[in-house]
Amino acid sequence: MDSVATMVEALQFAWPLALLLLPLPALLHLLSRGKPSINSQGSSDVSAAPALLMPQFSAVRQVMESRGFGQARHKPPSWRLWMLTASWIFLCVSLTRPQWHGEPVPLDTSARDLLLTVDISPSMQEPDMVLKGYQTDRLTALKQVVSDFLKQRDGDRVGLILFGAKPYIQAPLTFDLATVEQLLYESQIGLAGNATAIGDAIGLGIKRLRERPADARVMVLLTDGAELGSEVDPIKAAELAREAGLRIYTIGLGADEAYRAGLFGRQRYNPSADLDENLLRHIAQTTGGEFYRARSTSELELVYEAINQLEPVRQDGRIFRPVTEYFWVPLIGALLLLIVALLPVPRRLRTVLVRIRDRQKVQA
Repeated sequence: MDSVATMVEALQFAWPLALLLLPLPALLHLLSRGKPSINSQGSSDVSAAPALLMPQFSAVRQVMESRGFGQARHKPPSWRLWMLTASWIFLCVSLTRPQWHGEPVPLDTSARDLLLTVDISPSMQEPDMVLKGYQTDRLTALKQVVSDFLKQRDGDRVGLILFGAKPYIQAPLTFDLATVEQLLYESQIGLAGNATAIGDAIGLGIKRLRERPADARVMVLLTDGAELGSEVDPIKAAELAREAGLRIYTIGLGADEAYRAGLFGRQRYNPSADLDENLLRHIAQTTGGEFYRARSTSELELVYEAINQLEPVRQDGRIFRPVTEYFWVPLIGALLLLIVALLPVPRRLRTVLVRIRDRQKVQA
C-alpha cells in the first residue's frame, strides 16, 4: 500500500481541469442533431423538408453499400467509434500534462550573508583613485572592485544599502548577484543627499538582518567621510548592532595625499581629511568586525579579498524535486488510435464485413 501511495503522490497533473473537455464531442453531437420541421399548424412534418428524388435509388444504394458507403457514411462502424472515443480520451489526458515527481533531493548550501552599505555622498566624486592607469573618482573605482568581488560570491546572499543624508535599501538580500551589481552601477553620487548618515545606515542594516541567523548577520560599511546628519548616534547604533549579533566590517576609502592645480602650480592636499577613522575603528571593534583603510584601488581590492575569508554560514536547506513530463505518452496513443480509425478499410476486409453483416440480417 505504501508503494501505491508513493506512486499516486509522485504522479501529478499540471492542468487537471483539461479533463472537463471529455464530454465536448457528445455535447457537439447533441447540438448538431437536426430537428424536424414545424408546419403552420404547429405539428412536425417530415415531408415539408426539401428532398432530392432519384429514380432507381435502390440500385445505387446497393452499389454504394457494397463499397463501404451509404449508411456507413452517416453511422461509422462501432469499432471506429470506439477508437475515436479512446483517441479523444487520450488527447484530454495529454492536455492535463502528466508529471512524475522524483524523490526530493536536498540542496545544502554553504554561503555568506553580506549586506554591502555604500556611501554615495558628494565626497565620493573625489578623483583620487586610479583605475586601469587612469585617474577616476572613488565611486567608479568602488563599482569596479565590488563587481569583481561579487563574481566570486556565487552561492552567497548579498544585499545593498546606499546612504547619504538618508539610507535606503537598493537591493534586499538575494542570490541574484547580477541584479545587485547592476543596481550598484546605476547608483549616482548625491542621490541620497549631501550628508553622511552612518548611524542611520547601521540602524537600517539591523532591521534588514534581524531575521537572519545570529552568525549570519554581516555588514560591510564603506565611507570616505565623517558622521553627519544621523538621527541615531553611530556609537549607539554600533551598540545596538552588537546586541543584535551584527558584525560590521568598516572600510575608510580615500587617498592620504593628492595634487591639484593652484595659483602657484601643483599643490599637495589631503583628500581624506574628513575621514573619521577613529569612529569606523570603534564601530568595527564594538561589533566584532574589522576596520580596513583603503588608500588606493589596489588596497580596496585587498580589503575585499580579506572579507572573502569570512567564515561561510550554512543557509536553510533547500529541496529540489526533479520533474519529468509524460504528456507525450498519451499524445502518441491518441495519434495512433486516430490514424487507425481514419484509415480506409481494405477491399477484401470490407467484402468480408459486408458478408458477415448480410448473414446476420438473414439470420435475424
